[in-house]
Amino acid sequence: MKIVESLKIKEKVYIEKLKNGLTIMIIPKKTTNKKFVIWGTHFGSINNHFIVPNTNEEITLPDGVAHFLEHKMFEQENGINSLDKLMALGVDPNAYTTNNHTAYYFECTTNFEQALDELMDYVQHPYFTDENVEKEKGIIGQEIKMYEDDPGWQLYIHALECMYQKNPIKIDIAGTVESISKIDKDILYKSYETFYHPSNMAMVICGNFVPEEILEEVKKRLIKREEQGEIRRIYEEEDSAIQQKYKETFMEVSTPLFAIGFKDKIEQKDIIKRHIAIEILLNMLIGKSASLYQELYSEGLLMAEPDISYDFSEQYAYVLITGQSKNPKKIEERLKEEIKRQIENFDVEQFERLKRKVYGDFVVEYNNISDISRMFLSDFFKGINSLEYIEQYGSVSTEYTKQILTEVFDEKNEIMSIVQPKG
Repeated sequence: MKIVESLKIKEKVYIEKLKNGLTIMIIPKKTTNKKFVIWGTHFGSINNHFIVPNTNEEITLPDGVAHFLEHKMFEQENGINSLDKLMALGVDPNAYTTNNHTAYYFECTTNFEQALDELMDYVQHPYFTDENVEKEKGIIGQEIKMYEDDPGWQLYIHALECMYQKNPIKIDIAGTVESISKIDKDILYKSYETFYHPSNMAMVICGNFVPEEILEEVKKRLIKREEQGEIRRIYEEEDSAIQQKYKETFMEVSTPLFAIGFKDKIEQKDIIKRHIAIEILLNMLIGKSASLYQELYSEGLLMAEPDISYDFSEQYAYVLITGQSKNPKKIEERLKEEIKRQIENFDVEQFERLKRKVYGDFVVEYNNISDISRMFLSDFFKGINSLEYIEQYGSVSTEYTKQILTEVFDEKNEIMSIVQPKG
């Protein structure tokens, strides 16, 4: 196995790419009794147009297939729901779908081998019928309607709609009631055969394991699959400009919610370095220790510390700042002033302090086996080894961060979504 090690934080990841194409990452943790396994496929909500390997058939899926497939994977031909079976073993199982991947996982302290048996059984044995697919449409339809009534989710979706014109990231991960009505068992099987091939999947295992031993345990539970070529994913070309500047919605909220976003260019070169710089800048501009946040909070303009994030893949990249305020437009105005102030007079002392803080936050994640496992899986599908963040922190200089500040936090890239109280 290939070993990637960070001497700075004394962490290792053992990486093996099997003959069938599956990549397995093992992160030994000798100081914990907990064990965590997550198995993911590079198939998310944005992967709805592609060319099937080996046959060259071009397929366009209805919105929401990846999420629908995730829901159906637990149901087995013998009538047993694998989620229930795993819970009966005393383990903590679940699954999720994002824009670019789907994952199935469990965490446990006991019954590890039985749980691994079940996980690797249900993920490799889909069971779809006309009846169980139709039944699921009702369940997911209710979930979609629930999110349509969720102010926080609508705030997020509307922010993406403001930023993106054609990119499917702006479409709800679950799809719409109309789009899922077009899903049938044939679509699910076709999607499964294409995207749930080992060559399009990865597994992360974290806990007190001997890497060579747990690797063999996984290998003997894998079923044989025919070789598959590369999946060619098709995306419409997205303009760098935002779609619209502002969107306002009225819902049942007591205080307005706001999202301020900045559409970033899709920049794969130095993406880790760029990500670190943006995290530092977000903390400098409106993080908990920033002077702007302290002022807004003391004036009663911010109800609490805002959520700050940067998300990216090979198809999208954006900054998002969300929170609650009686006057969201005043928050936007003051943020613009702070960005301008930092561009004109960059606070080097604050930069150095928050650079250390962001580094510390990242290191702390390695204390939680579920956090680091999810992180390694997510980063893998972006072409990144998570330990690279530790190694590249030192290369993020003051000058580079000032350059990113000017480039990313440009007013022409900025949007605002607001959910106002009804009436």
